[in-house]
Amino acid sequence: MGAAVPGRCAGPLPACPGTPNHAATGPAPRLSRMELRAGDSWGIFTFLCAALCNLPALPALNCTEELGAGQSIQKTYDLTRYLEHQLRTLAGTYLNYLGPPFNEPDFNPPRLARAERVPSATVDLDLWRGLTDNARLAANYRAYSRLLCYLRALDGQAGTAELRHRLGHFCSSLQGLVLSIAGVMSSLGYPLPAGPAGPPAPPGTPVAPNDFLKKMDDFWLLKELQTWLWRSAKDFNRLKKKVPPAVVTLRLEARGF
Repeated sequence: MGAAVPGRCAGPLPACPGTPNHAATGPAPRLSRMELRAGDSWGIFTFLCAALCNLPALPALNCTEELGAGQSIQKTYDLTRYLEHQLRTLAGTYLNYLGPPFNEPDFNPPRLARAERVPSATVDLDLWRGLTDNARLAANYRAYSRLLCYLRALDGQAGTAELRHRLGHFCSSLQGLVLSIAGVMSSLGYPLPAGPAGPPAPPGTPVAPNDFLKKMDDFWLLKELQTWLWRSAKDFNRLKKKVPPAVVTLRLEARGF
């Protein structure tokens, strides 16, 4: 038998690993300066996108939002406006509960001496604006702290379940306003007032001698609260224009290095 003739390959055999290809002559093409710069820019952009997408997963990179005075003032202003709206509904319900003449639109009685225990907002507007921001904030803080105490007393005397629910909800919102004003003062570096506005009623203070005077006290409490909220909204609106908005910063912490 004759020796087998090997079949012809369809093409050149692949070069062995590590064996230089002599078919390719001359140096390898070099990237131009412009091409190299474009490639680097794309790589940096890709890296930044990947880092931002995985930001929550990186323990050493924290996104910190500095809640400054500006944002605190804005929240306090929004809460004040909300309380204004809430009080309109509450006052209508409560005055209907008191009955005539307290629920009549043109009822405007004089302020009695008994009502002087309630913090009064009837201060000259120019005199009020002439106060420092610290003085106005302190007056608001003390006034709402006292008004909250009187409102809680009303909550315990309300005769219907619906009225008690409305008063309880309003008291919770007003308590939030007191805390929010305290936060504004703290963010501005002002100390909190030492105590409420004016001395509280002594334990032996007699109650109203009759039902009409008791209703008059409740009427003036709501009226003064309405004026306080109206003026406070203007105070916080002016104050937020003086303070720059909060900023968002990125803080890179090196841990374990």
